[in-house]
Amino acid sequence: MPGESADNPVRLPQLSEDGQAAVALKVNGAAKATVSHPAWTPSSWTSKPIKQDVVYDDRAAVQKSLAKLERLPPLVTPAEIIKLRKSLRDVALGKAFLLQGGDCAELFDYCEENAIESKIKLLLQMSLVLIWGAHKPVVRIARMAGQYAKPRSSPMEMHEGTQIHSFRGDILNGYSVDERTPDPSRLVSAYFHSAATLNFVRGSLASGIADLHSPLDWELGHVQDEKIKAQYEKIVNSITESLRFMRTVGADSPATGLETVDLYTSHEALLLEYEASLTRNLRHPPLYSSLASYPTASGPQSNGNRRASTTESHKGWYNTSAHFLWIGDRTRQLTGAHIEYIRGIENPIGIKVGPTLEASELIALLHAVNPSKAIGKVTLITRYGDSRIENLLPGHIQAVKSSGHTVVWQCDPMHGNTLSTPSGIKTRRFSSILSEVSSALRIHREQGSFLGGVHLELTGEAVTECVGGSEGLTEDDLDLNYTTYCDPRLNEKQALELAFLVAGHYREEKTI
Repeated sequence: MPGESADNPVRLPQLSEDGQAAVALKVNGAAKATVSHPAWTPSSWTSKPIKQDVVYDDRAAVQKSLAKLERLPPLVTPAEIIKLRKSLRDVALGKAFLLQGGDCAELFDYCEENAIESKIKLLLQMSLVLIWGAHKPVVRIARMAGQYAKPRSSPMEMHEGTQIHSFRGDILNGYSVDERTPDPSRLVSAYFHSAATLNFVRGSLASGIADLHSPLDWELGHVQDEKIKAQYEKIVNSITESLRFMRTVGADSPATGLETVDLYTSHEALLLEYEASLTRNLRHPPLYSSLASYPTASGPQSNGNRRASTTESHKGWYNTSAHFLWIGDRTRQLTGAHIEYIRGIENPIGIKVGPTLEASELIALLHAVNPSKAIGKVTLITRYGDSRIENLLPGHIQAVKSSGHTVVWQCDPMHGNTLSTPSGIKTRRFSSILSEVSSALRIHREQGSFLGGVHLELTGEAVTECVGGSEGLTEDDLDLNYTTYCDPRLNEKQALELAFLVAGHYREEKTI
């Protein structure tokens, strides 16, 4: 292979037309895209108004990063994506429960063994408790291997009298003041940190981290209330006895699947230039045909959106950066760029549903992203706050039922319950988080619906960011180990306690 020379320079990767459209939108001084796309393409979003936008100073650097991303291999496969869609269809039909959790804003520094392993173990332990309580399989999705971007209320902030860029996640800029200028090379860094995280997750699962033959750490010494501690110990003893019984009767052979589990990845689809660069036209896996065997009111299931780039029915557009992507409450405008992008991909998708979303707009969004009404294709992630859920959730449930869409209803009890202490520290009260989940469970039952899952910001580490819970953390304890760069997270004990309480609700419900 000839080397580089003045007469024989190394050829740089060529950027696709879709990538060029993204560059035109994302560079200071570049002309904005004005071409109207009659059909969906990976760049049709560039013709729509966009929220939470970011612009870069260096056009050549943006082109280089996007061209690199377009050439890199997929992080996840169509087979994995469609397997998750099939599992989420079961959740939408009430046959399974969805547990989704992880960091608010994932940092590149979290790409290390202990941080990743602690989150895997916590999600596995929580799912085991929920299986015991709900008597249903649990679908596990981690906010991991890609949750590097965060929306902000303002793109700029004041620092010592000078206006600087807000920290918007490691994929865009650094937290240090001297790293606040958006840097397109971080898009490629995000890919490789995602790849390394995914590689370790897959290796850990293959090596038996989820093997139920291994002893589980159910240490409950932090629980101060003796009555609550006794309840948790009863649950732990029941789970332990169930596992022991399965081993005794030989029901724990490799064929039963007790040695590993599926753990999927997810993140908010915020930086569309990154998402579009990893969106590929790929062959559908064999399992894809099974989705069409569950007809809806609109006929056989598919994405149902017209695409200009292919007429091959055996192929589809897959976002290969994660298995599951969601659109946030700040970017879910019906005619906006983010809804335009996400409506065209085969991945299962989520939409955050907040207090400002009218029922009519919610239905319009569902029609836009899922016109064929594929069961479980869309997860509605409600995040009202414990004081507002009573007035808002019933109307949304009834509107969706009347529309003919069958969705996954998921409760995010975190974002609507954020507050600041008198000293200005952001926190959340465990009691408010539990209250919103409990209200969601009850309201769904009253409305003839059911809660399909929970969406939590959590970490497997002993942080002190949310107050309350059986540890009895107070506002005075927050500075003991407050490490988040964005929103406060449940620590491992608080997250497991929430799983115990939700499981207990399902057990009590079965006795009514």
